[in-house]
Amino acid sequence: MIELRDITIQSGAFRLANVSLTLAKGEYAALMGKTGQGKTTIIEAICGLRTVTQGTITIDGQDVTLLPPAQRGVGYVPQDLALFPTMTVRGNLAFALRIRRKPRAVDELAGWLGIAPLLDRKVTMLSGGEAQRTALGRALSFEPKVLLLDEPFSALDDETRSEMHRLMREVRQRTGVTVLHITHNRSEATALADRVITLEGGLVH
Repeated sequence: MIELRDITIQSGAFRLANVSLTLAKGEYAALMGKTGQGKTTIIEAICGLRTVTQGTITIDGQDVTLLPPAQRGVGYVPQDLALFPTMTVRGNLAFALRIRRKPRAVDELAGWLGIAPLLDRKVTMLSGGEAQRTALGRALSFEPKVLLLDEPFSALDDETRSEMHRLMREVRQRTGVTVLHITHNRSEATALADRVITLEGGLVH
């Protein structure tokens, strides 16, 4: 489903070279490693937010290396969530649908994510867990083949994090989406992932 083949990414003084990684369809993989190793860089490259100077990125058998982000079929939840503060929850959920011109109501999605009562609320008025659910909903709204998560639960308290873990299991069951999840939390990786991948010194283990 996801294949990185000998990719190289240069960003200022930082260089990540000859990285290869494969995820099977429907697999949930956790990507771990020390800060500064390039985990976020890899996810941004898969999304199309980082330019790959060498190598190829394939999603579901299609070479997407040169495609713009909106054409890759990838849902992305960054660490800071990047919700649009001037929009309501409904507006954030509908955003990805509008740019892809996909006709889908957000009410059903909001219902199973547990945020239906919040649809008309500005995202600046949400709790941490509500904001996480909204960001996850926006990433899932257009039914992507791949979901990329960059430490989405690191700022949550233990109870809310456990709720989000339960939600992620339900997401997998409902959608069958392939997931690559960056985390520094070993217990989180063990609880959610089929496989734990470590990035160290530019090498994937």
